[in-house]
Amino acid sequence: MRILLIEDEHKIARALKKALEQESYAVDVAYDGDDGYAMATTEPYDVAIIDRMLPGQYDGLAIVKAMRTTKIHTPVLLLTAISGVKDRAEGLDSGADDYMIKPFALEELLARVRALLRRPKEQQSTILEAGDLTLNTVTYEVKREDQTIQLTGKEFALLEYLLRNQGRPLPKELIIAHVWDYDADILPNTVEVYIKYLRAKIDQPFATQLIHTVRGFGYKLQAAS
Repeated sequence: MRILLIEDEHKIARALKKALEQESYAVDVAYDGDDGYAMATTEPYDVAIIDRMLPGQYDGLAIVKAMRTTKIHTPVLLLTAISGVKDRAEGLDSGADDYMIKPFALEELLARVRALLRRPKEQQSTILEAGDLTLNTVTYEVKREDQTIQLTGKEFALLEYLLRNQGRPLPKELIIAHVWDYDADILPNTVEVYIKYLRAKIDQPFATQLIHTVRGFGYKLQAAS
């Protein structure tokens, strides 16, 4: 596995590179934001460890945002000395997958790298897509053919679940288990009602259908290939 480390503190960078190499990872190091940006957006990596505050035109957040904008789904672990809740939320909302505050325990960092390597790469983005439909999990904005679509909270939750499992037939019972809470008194017919609501908003006004009925089983969301 190949890891990109972007860290301007040379002492920390050397220690991390040595520790990662001892775990048999191939490690490339950049010591400023500009070199880090160039490497992150042009070279294939399995994980990127990026310091948030970097010298140069690009800081850590700008690098992560650029990666996600260009559909680079490499898992990112942000390192930072900034420990506020708002700062951590901002880091994760930028597209990072994990966040560690300095000083950190090396053993924990290595464990988090292993956890990131286990994740499916295509589930990293905060923007879910199927054809010309997009759903932003941070801003709660849904668009199709660049038209904004207004959804209720439950419709949004249902669409997000279908998008995260697109291409897979989903039984109504499984949809209920993931979209409604344990205490909700929901019948399978309720799923049919909400699927009808979604179709009226994201399918019927457009030329192609995204939500498909799998007869005798449930539903799946799939864009035409």
